[in-house]
Amino acid sequence: MATEQTMPISRNMQIIRRLQEETAPEIFTPRCVYDGRKNLFSIHRLKFADDSDTARFEVFMGDGDSPGRPARRQPRPFRIKLELAATINTNLLHRYLEGKQSMDNAILTAIMALNVVVRHEPTSRYPFNSRSFFPGNETRDIGGGIVLWRGLFQSVRPAVGRMLVNVDISTGMMYKPGPLISLCFEMLGRRAAGANPNMLAPTRGLSDSDRRRLSRMVAGAKVYVTSGSGNQSRAPRTVTRLTQHGASGEHFDLRLENGGTRRMSVAEYFQRVCNRTLRYPDILCAEVGSGAKIPLELCEVPAGQIMRKQVPPDKTKAVVEFSTKRPRERFASIEAGLGVLAYGQSEYVRQFGLHVDVDHGPLAINSRILTPPTLQYGEGSRSRTIVPKDGKWNMIDKKFFKPCRIENWVVVVYETPNRFGQRQVQDMIKGLLQSCSAAGINVLENDPVVRYENSQQNVAIQLTNAGRACMDKNRGKPPVLIVVVLPSEGSTGLYMAVKHFGDVKQGVATQCLISSKCGSAKAQYFSNVCLKINVKCGGINTVPEHRSMPTLTDPRIPTLVMGADASHPAPHTTDRPSFTALVGNVDLHAAKYSADSRVQTSRQEMIDDLEDMTKTLLERYKKYGKEIEKRPGNLDPKRLIFFRDGVSEGQFQQVLDIELPRIKAACASLGMNPAITLVVVGKRHHARFAPADGSRHDASENVPAGTVVDTDIVSPIEFDYYLQSHGGLLGTSRSAHYNVLYDENNFQSDALQALCFALCHVYARSTRSVSIPAPVYYADIVCERAWNHYDPALNLNNTSDAFTATEASAEPEDKLDQYKRHFQRLNGKMHFNMYFS
Repeated sequence: MATEQTMPISRNMQIIRRLQEETAPEIFTPRCVYDGRKNLFSIHRLKFADDSDTARFEVFMGDGDSPGRPARRQPRPFRIKLELAATINTNLLHRYLEGKQSMDNAILTAIMALNVVVRHEPTSRYPFNSRSFFPGNETRDIGGGIVLWRGLFQSVRPAVGRMLVNVDISTGMMYKPGPLISLCFEMLGRRAAGANPNMLAPTRGLSDSDRRRLSRMVAGAKVYVTSGSGNQSRAPRTVTRLTQHGASGEHFDLRLENGGTRRMSVAEYFQRVCNRTLRYPDILCAEVGSGAKIPLELCEVPAGQIMRKQVPPDKTKAVVEFSTKRPRERFASIEAGLGVLAYGQSEYVRQFGLHVDVDHGPLAINSRILTPPTLQYGEGSRSRTIVPKDGKWNMIDKKFFKPCRIENWVVVVYETPNRFGQRQVQDMIKGLLQSCSAAGINVLENDPVVRYENSQQNVAIQLTNAGRACMDKNRGKPPVLIVVVLPSEGSTGLYMAVKHFGDVKQGVATQCLISSKCGSAKAQYFSNVCLKINVKCGGINTVPEHRSMPTLTDPRIPTLVMGADASHPAPHTTDRPSFTALVGNVDLHAAKYSADSRVQTSRQEMIDDLEDMTKTLLERYKKYGKEIEKRPGNLDPKRLIFFRDGVSEGQFQQVLDIELPRIKAACASLGMNPAITLVVVGKRHHARFAPADGSRHDASENVPAGTVVDTDIVSPIEFDYYLQSHGGLLGTSRSAHYNVLYDENNFQSDALQALCFALCHVYARSTRSVSIPAPVYYADIVCERAWNHYDPALNLNNTSDAFTATEASAEPEDKLDQYKRHFQRLNGKMHFNMYFS
C-alpha cells in the first residue's frame, strides 16, 4: 500500500477499516489485516478491475472543526493505492523451521504477516504501542498527569520446528484524561482541584521555564476541542506545542471570504466569529497540527492515550513498583490476559487458518545451570579465591587484586555547613579510610584538605583551587583523587561539571557522594565506594582465576573483548545528536577496560567512527601490555570478541555489512589479524523464565544465576541462546539474549556461554554478577555520560539552542558539526583508568 502522507498508525488503521467495511466491502471479503504503515495482507489475491495488480480508492473521513481557522466541515478524501508487492510462500517458512533453509526476506515477510494477523484484533479495540496493547482493566494514577496502564505484549517468533507466540505483560504511560488545564496543573506538580486557571497565564506569573517544560510534556497529546457552539470536534487534534502568549496576546491572520486577511487575537476570534467569550483569555493556547491555536479551556484529553516520552526521574520508582511482579505472579497475570487476546474468537486468526494453543499454559523448556567462574583477589586476602553463589559474593577479608595507591586527595563539599558540618565530614573521611585499608588501598594522607564551595559559582575554578590547596599542603604534589559531596537534591548539573573537570579537563579521578547518604553511612556503603575508587585510580578489583576460565585468560591466546553501544535522544527531541561508545580490555585478565566515545547523526544506530575507535583501543591494548604488564614479544591480540548492544534483529545484517568491515579495517591498518567473533547482546525482549515446580530457584523465586537456554525457543538455524547471568532482586529477572552473527574462533556453545558468564562477574562496581558482559555494560554507561564531555558553560544538556546566536540558526547537518566540534575527548591521563565506574 503506497502512501505519500505520513500519519499516525491509529489514523491509518481507521482509514483502512473504512475502506474494507464501507468503501469496498465486496473486494475485502474476507477482511485483510494491516500493519498500520504500508503492508496489507490478504489470504487470497484481491480481485481488482481488469484483473489488475493495482487499484486506487478514495475514502472520506471526518476531520472535525478547527477553531481559529476556517472550519472544514465536509469529510476529507484520502486516496489510497494498493499494489501487489509479493506472494508469501509458507513452504520456505516451514523449511526454515526444520533447519533446512537460511533466513531471508521472504521468511521475514511471512513472520511479519503472522504477527500482523494476531495483533489486528486487539489493536483495533485497544490503545496500542508497537507490539503491546492496553485494555485498561488495571491502571494506577502516579501523579504528574501520568496514569499507568497494564498491557499485554505479543510477538510471533520462529523456534525449532514450530512457531511460538511470545506473550508478556507490559506497562504503558498514559496522559491523565480530563480538561487539558487540569493536566497542565498536575504536570507542574500542583493540585488541579481548586487551582486558579490564571496560574497558566504568562502575564500572571507563569514562568517561561515552566511554560517550556509544559510545552515539551504535552507535545504529541491528542485533545478534543470544544467549538464555539459547544460541540466537541469529531476527531482529536494533536498538540504540537503551547503558545508563548495567552489567547488575548496570541495573534493570527484570519483568512476572509473575499481573499483578504484580518489580524486578530485568538480571544477576539472566539468572541466575534464564534460568539463565545473565553473565561480565561490570558492563559496559554495549544497549537495543534493544523496550526490552529486553541485556548486550553476548550481542550479535553481523552483516556487511553500513550505518553511517548521518557519516564520523569521522580516517577521512576512508581513505574518500577507498578511493573514489578515476581515470576509466579507475572505468569499468572499473563495467563489471565490470554482471555483478552481471544485468539479463538478473532475472525482474522480463524480466516488465516491459524491455531494458537493456549490450553497447555506456558511452554516447558529445558535449561542448564553453568558453573560460575572462580574469582581471584590480591595478596593479603585470607583466601585469594572465591566462587560466587547465586550471582553474589562478598569481600570480607579480601584485598583487591591490584589495589591503587593514593598519595594525596582532597574533599570538596557543596552542601551547606549546617546540613553537612565538620563532624559529618570527619565521619565520612574516617569511614572511607577504614574501607580503603580493609580493601588494600594504600592512602598516604589521613587528613585531606576540606573545602566548602557554592555550586552556583564556577565549579572548574573551585576544584582547581582545591587542587592547589592540596599541592600547597603536600610540597607541590597534586591530588590523585577529588571526593565531592553533592547536595541531596538538584545536583545533576553539578555532577556533570565535576566529571567534565576530572575526566576531560584535568585527568584526575573524581568520586561524588550524596550528602544525605555519606554523613553517617555504614561500612558497607564505603566498601561499595571503594570498588569505584580503586578502578578510577588505576587498580583492578578482581579477575577470573585462570584455571577456571582458560578460554578468556590464556596468555598464549591474548584476547581483546570489546563492547559497543549507541545512545539516542528521547522521542520528540530535536537537534540532539546520538552518542557512541566502544569499551575494551587492556589487560590479559579481561578485567581492566578503556573507553572511547564519539558523536554522530541523531538516531543513527550504526557506528560511523567504529574503525578509528577500534584502532584506538587496539593501540591502547598493546601500550598497556608493553608499559604496564611488561609483556615481551608480539603484543597483538590473537582473538577479538566484539559484543554489540542495542541493535534489533532487523539490523543484524547491517552490523555484518557495515560494522564488521570497519573492525577488520582497523585491525588491518595496524597489521593485525585476530580471529573475530561478533555477538549481539539484547535485553529488549519479552522471553521470561520461571522455575518449574520443585526445581532450583534463588531467594527472589527466579531461576538461578547461570541458567542458560539454548534449545526449544531459539532459532532453528542461527547460533543464539539466553543466559540468566545475575541473581534476582525484584520482580522477574530478564535474561540476556545472545546472537552470534560471526565467529572465526569456532567457539563451541559451552565455551562461549561460559566466557560470557565469566565477563558478567568482572563488573567493577559491585560484588554481584550483572545481566550482560561488563564491557557492554560499560559501553552503555559511557554513552549515558557523553554529555559530560561538553563544557558546562554551554548548557547543552538543558536546551538545544544553547550555542551562539549564529550557530543556533544552523541547518541540522551544521548543528551536528557544532556538536562534534564542542565535544571534548577524554583526557589522556584517564585512558587506563576506569573513569566510567
